[in-house]
Amino acid sequence: MSVAEAFFDTSVLMYLLSHEPEKADRAEELLEAGGVISVQVLNEMVNAATRRNRLPWPAVRETLDVVRALTRVEALTVDVHERALEVAERYQFSFYDSLIVAAALISKCSILYCEDLQHGQRIERSLRVVNPFAS
Repeated sequence: MSVAEAFFDTSVLMYLLSHEPEKADRAEELLEAGGVISVQVLNEMVNAATRRNRLPWPAVRETLDVVRALTRVEALTVDVHERALEVAERYQFSFYDSLIVAAALISKCSILYCEDLQHGQRIERSLRVVNPFAS
């Protein structure tokens, strides 16, 4: 799989910090193959790591450094925002899920690794939602 083919949702990457070894190993395996994230994913990771996981800042920064080293980061722009509005209206996703989808579409990704959307769903014929933990 090429680096630009897969986009990672926050929910998948947060397993890197979990105590669920099978999911943590799967997330790590996928991340090592490379992919794309957005600044939104980085922001959500910081929020979850500091609030839910209560990680100290040095551990948060170390995790972010690893994720950024293995992915290309898509900026949050007005174009992403506008595309997210279209996605939210058409597919009835939450706006924040739509921002993730929009960034994946703009990045020309063909796979969106995500637990929060329907596994196997096609979005605009070019993006397929994949729950990497589905059996």
